[in-house]
Amino acid sequence: MTAGTERGAARAGEGPELVVRTAPEIPTAAVLLLHGGREDGPEPPPRLNLPALRMRPFAAAVARATRGRGVLVAEVRYRHRGWNGPRCDAARDAEAALDRLRGIAGDVPVVLVGHSMGGRAALRAAGAPLVHGVVALAPWCPPDEPVGHLAGRRLYLLHDEQDRVTSAAGSWEFVRRSRLAGADATAIPMPTGGHAMLRGAGAWHRRTAALVTGLVTRD
Repeated sequence: MTAGTERGAARAGEGPELVVRTAPEIPTAAVLLLHGGREDGPEPPPRLNLPALRMRPFAAAVARATRGRGVLVAEVRYRHRGWNGPRCDAARDAEAALDRLRGIAGDVPVVLVGHSMGGRAALRAAGAPLVHGVVALAPWCPPDEPVGHLAGRRLYLLHDEQDRVTSAAGSWEFVRRSRLAGADATAIPMPTGGHAMLRGAGAWHRRTAALVTGLVTRD
């Protein structure tokens, strides 16, 4: 398959949908993108889902930057719109999507890219053995978010400090705590964009693509 091709790897009701954007014949690495959502929302996301659409240019930028490197690029479609408290639905879907991705790509290194709730889901799922790194965009990082599973992972947290939806200070504190837990974590302040990453969007896309490319080409 080539860039722009879509394939759902799960039927309705079975688990999260995996939409494959770029699938080389023999993958050498994979990138999984996780969109944002709500704190609470047990209902399924609508078909016209703005948080999911927001990740499309990120997927395209990553696909362009990694072209010719054998990198599979896929996006997750959650079963539920929200995180939903202790159910942690988005994190559970991220973990299930990683299992499905392994069935498609095999045991290749995986990089997770998540925005907002998807950033929290990516960081929560990063303890999976094949995950080598995370690029979290304006992530939702509550003070009690666990970090013990992140030892040895490479983490980049990007945030505009003017974000009024999720807290940049929360991201920087998460970076501090994850370093203490053994992660190689970096805080990256973004000069514009707010939470939706609309103003200066190109800078967000380029920075993310460059970070992902560095992660998938690491020895």
